[in-house]
Amino acid sequence: MAALQRIFLVIQVALAIIGILIASTTATATTPQSLPNCPDKCGNLTVPYPFGMAEGCYRSNPFFVNCSQATEPPTAYLSKNGNIIVTNISIADGEVQIFNTIARDCYNASGLRTTRNSPVLQLRSTYTISATKNKFIAVGCDTYAIFKGFRGTDESVTGCMSVCNSLENVDQNSCSGIGCCQTNIPSGLHNRTVTLDSYTNHSGIWDFNPCSYAFIVEETQFKFSRNTTFQQLNATTRLPMVLNWAIGDDPDPCDLAQKRTNYVCKRNSKCVNPTDRNGYICQCLEGYEGNPYHPDGCQDINECEDSNHCNHGECNNLPGNYSCTCLKGYKIDSMDDKSCIEENPKNKSKISLLLIISLSVSMGLLILFVGISWICCGIKRRQYTRLKEKYFKDNGGLLLLHQLASHGGTVETTKIFSTEELEKATDNYHESRVLGEGGYGTVYKGILPDDKVVAIKKSKAGAPTQSDQFANEVIVLSQINHRNVVKLLGCCLETEVPLLVYEFITNGTLYEHIHKKRSPLPFELRMKIAVETAEALAYLHSSTSNPIIHRDVKAENILLDDNYTAKVSDFGASRLIPSGQTEIQTLVLGTFGYLDPEYLQTNQLTEKSDVYSFGVVLVELLTSRVALFKDKCLTSIFLSSMDRDCLNQILDDDIVNEGNIETVKNVAGLAKRCLRVIGEERPTMKEVAMELEGMRITAKHPWGTNVNYSIEENEHLLGSLDSDAYVLDVTGGDGSSSGFTTGTTSGYDSIQTQMFMPYGDGR
Repeated sequence: MAALQRIFLVIQVALAIIGILIASTTATATTPQSLPNCPDKCGNLTVPYPFGMAEGCYRSNPFFVNCSQATEPPTAYLSKNGNIIVTNISIADGEVQIFNTIARDCYNASGLRTTRNSPVLQLRSTYTISATKNKFIAVGCDTYAIFKGFRGTDESVTGCMSVCNSLENVDQNSCSGIGCCQTNIPSGLHNRTVTLDSYTNHSGIWDFNPCSYAFIVEETQFKFSRNTTFQQLNATTRLPMVLNWAIGDDPDPCDLAQKRTNYVCKRNSKCVNPTDRNGYICQCLEGYEGNPYHPDGCQDINECEDSNHCNHGECNNLPGNYSCTCLKGYKIDSMDDKSCIEENPKNKSKISLLLIISLSVSMGLLILFVGISWICCGIKRRQYTRLKEKYFKDNGGLLLLHQLASHGGTVETTKIFSTEELEKATDNYHESRVLGEGGYGTVYKGILPDDKVVAIKKSKAGAPTQSDQFANEVIVLSQINHRNVVKLLGCCLETEVPLLVYEFITNGTLYEHIHKKRSPLPFELRMKIAVETAEALAYLHSSTSNPIIHRDVKAENILLDDNYTAKVSDFGASRLIPSGQTEIQTLVLGTFGYLDPEYLQTNQLTEKSDVYSFGVVLVELLTSRVALFKDKCLTSIFLSSMDRDCLNQILDDDIVNEGNIETVKNVAGLAKRCLRVIGEERPTMKEVAMELEGMRITAKHPWGTNVNYSIEENEHLLGSLDSDAYVLDVTGGDGSSSGFTTGTTSGYDSIQTQMFMPYGDGR
């Protein structure tokens, strides 16, 4: 009996396969996919033209599919010698689904790396990585992943960080940064590299998470789960992702392509310009189906095969369309010429009466509608007023006013703008007015009615703490009055997304000048910017009623005006330190490459966290390299060079000369102290500012005066001064001491004058 059942099952399977083959043959006959006499199957994959697997069966080399018979079923690859596995080809959408290699970074129980790979995907210009169908995802509890791609010669870098200390802390099914993180893919990339690294070599979490993983994956094909994903990724080497493809590479090609002899869209098709890639694709016209690239073009759809068409009538198929011939007693519906309705002559006599009644009712309804509309307008005006009051409260308005009033009455000098004023100033937040995006919002250029140019920051909607961050930034900025800190002019609380209005800084960011070569920055100017930035941070730490920790010091948050005066900006992540405290427990916020490692490990935020970040900025000023350089932190490269006494190898040659090499080395030594792993061993920002000012004066002094600016070397003198005092040893060019100059840090502008007072010549 069992044998008979097996035979019966085999017969059923065979019949099913035969039915599928017959259906496939019929479909191929009606809607051909490949060129005549060309194969169109590689295992389970259908390969339509312009793709092909044999000579003369594909349009050009980028569309060649190598069908390898070394596996069962056969495997399709997207080039003759490549390793990109193709799993699906979409003609209608111009897409190819491939299997993408996973990057992994593994360690043993001793913290030694056992496995690390950084997969590279290189594509012809015909293909780009789909930004709408894919996500960049990293999985692991001690993980940061970097994704680097190129659009032509332009490089695009993004990434995300995932941190957790136990499996129980991982979000169950959420890729939110605790065990799993994700970010969007920039559009138009032709290749990519994925790299992974770990902060602590998975120590403390090795028993449940020895490896980190990163990959680009088709968004619908991956769902994170705390219970299964770690084990599944350990046994997985590839995941599906989607590539876009197009014919040609012109940015707006349809008008041009249709005039050329090599135009590929065939009969009954149209040319489409996709917005996310260069080149064009072809699609069948409405009412047609098939392959628009095939020489036979798209085939007419026989709508009459659908029994739902032409009820009470006969369906007549037309090219790309159909019509209906109604049965006796029925007529074409005037509202829909593709259906038949019953024709009743007895109702004709009632049409006039119904028309009169309808007009009367319509007039009455119109009058009623006008009255209701007038009432609704009044209700909406009141609702709008209540809504603005609600937004005011939701955005922390009451708390904000209370805090501003309690911090010196700055509410009187901070202007409250209306929604209409800022919409008009930014041309309704037009994309052409976007100046840039920070960690907590987008900044727009605005022009007020008095022609004053301002910068308007619109916080990102949807962030859980956006109201607190908005109120925090206003409270922080309202206490700051320093020439090297961007000035807050006002705010708007009447919108769902809160707004801040700043002074407009005209000359871009320090990052643009150093790394994008917006303008040359000689060493003297870099020292000036470093001193001014340090003074601003020292002011925040020491000269306000409550110390302020910026928490996101980086080159992108240092603005420059036309005179190259530094302006510290973006206080969305800043924190006030309560009186009597030196540190606070908080979530880790900041930017890769600038984060204090001690803060990252302990979540204890101190003033020394800003010192570390400023140390990274100093290294950027000396080397002109970005904080994340070739998938490594610039700090690691810098400290290694200092330890090996080969600093000259990473310095920017354009800013180094024989006259300033000693000052450069002194600045490098100060940066190294700022980058110490233990926060207590770093200098304060006050000490950093004074040492930099001393170095700057020494470098500019025309008669060779030496200024002993090392705080550590003079700590026996500093011990007798209060916490706001400084002492500088001014020594003549012949080595004779001219005495010590002391003062307070409350006015850094006067340091230079006070230092040279012992000479008595006014210099």
